[in-house]
Amino acid sequence: MITALYASLLTILMIWLALQVIKQRHANKVAYADGGVEPLQIARSAQSNAMDYISITSILMGFAEFNGMHVWLVHIIGIAFITGRIIHAKGILGKSLKGRVLGMKMTLACMVSLIVLNLVYLPFAQLF
Repeated sequence: MITALYASLLTILMIWLALQVIKQRHANKVAYADGGVEPLQIARSAQSNAMDYISITSILMGFAEFNGMHVWLVHIIGIAFITGRIIHAKGILGKSLKGRVLGMKMTLACMVSLIVLNLVYLPFAQLF
């Protein structure tokens, strides 16, 4: 299953973002929440945003692939989604609104594409 490749690569991004949170916690001696420390708030925001979008999009990608979506579509969406997530994460961590906006546009475009493709490839004959 090709989705496993993209889920694995996205998990690397999620681990990297978690390490950014840990780094800020250690540097600022904050054990819980964000302690009102802006760099930690930013790191937590980047991590939580990634967790929200990566999870559901990976599930949608897996379902679409399972239902017979063309391999090349899986790769195009996977590459675009990873690129969007990296741009967005770097935008949050670097305080770049332009990066955040571009990353979210790419993320949402992939999600909407997967919604449509899941409906197109859904085996309606097997639903009833």
